[in-house]
Amino acid sequence: MPFSEIIGQDRAIAVLRRSISMGRVAHAYLFSGIEGCGKRKSALAFIQAVFCGREEACGVCSCCKKVANGQHPDLHILEPDGAFIKIDQVRELQKELSYRPFEAPKKACIIDGADKLNLSSGNALLKTLEEPPGDALMILIAPERSAVLQTILSRCQALQFQPLAAELIEGRLVRDRFPAEAARVAATLSGGSLKRGIEIATDGVLEGRGSFLERIIALNLKDVSALFAAAEEFAADKEGLPGLLELLLSFLRDILIYRSTPGALANADLEQLIAREAARCPESRVMELIEQLVAMRRMLARNVNARLALEVFFMRFAAR
Repeated sequence: MPFSEIIGQDRAIAVLRRSISMGRVAHAYLFSGIEGCGKRKSALAFIQAVFCGREEACGVCSCCKKVANGQHPDLHILEPDGAFIKIDQVRELQKELSYRPFEAPKKACIIDGADKLNLSSGNALLKTLEEPPGDALMILIAPERSAVLQTILSRCQALQFQPLAAELIEGRLVRDRFPAEAARVAATLSGGSLKRGIEIATDGVLEGRGSFLERIIALNLKDVSALFAAAEEFAADKEGLPGLLELLLSFLRDILIYRSTPGALANADLEQLIAREAARCPESRVMELIEQLVAMRRMLARNVNARLALEVFFMRFAAR
């Protein structure tokens, strides 16, 4: 994938282009940013350009095609095995990087999930980061810089990838032939993630959001069994939970702005439900719930117990 195919990351891409054109490609990078904003695609595009020997990869040579297909013998991709990246995986990567490149000017690797390096695997990686064998190129990917071991962070050139503007995501979804209304709502609910926007537009999230929100609104402290059941159910859906929380956040935002700018609702087709909640819930309380929800999302990103976090939030929500 050439750089020109990556949307919304002009600043980061400019840095990478400049490093190639000036012949100053660093040996280790850390790409951080929310999931689905283009970090991995940018890493592949960067390696493709370096291997191709151009500021922008041609995309048609044998080398470019192999990188795009994930079949280049000089490109190695490391991902968590379970909850963590294990020390044996790091040692195997080090072994691969120690060999001379087969076709490319250098070896390259992508460590997707650098936040999942534990202390032992992270320490094992340090020497390779300091002195990559054969001038290897290493790109680490993580959702947040703060989630990466400081010893690793200090050895990488860090690039921050921004959440994508809703307009960019909407445009890409329309280009990919999603209905215009579905693209608009999915882009608004995506939280800046193109990957999440595509999931929302394709996985029935839009159709089921009304019933989901009604269920959350109906939670009350007189029926804690239903509250705990909801927390258990949503916590078990690890892949879908971030999207559900984003949906709830957008709904609370709509309640907050309904009185002043009803035309700016993200969930415009749920205006009746939004109006009902806006009439009965003070703005100060809605702002408090938004702050609590954002804080809970941060905790979940740090691998706290999802069920317990949801139980606490739902009890606060039900007390409104």
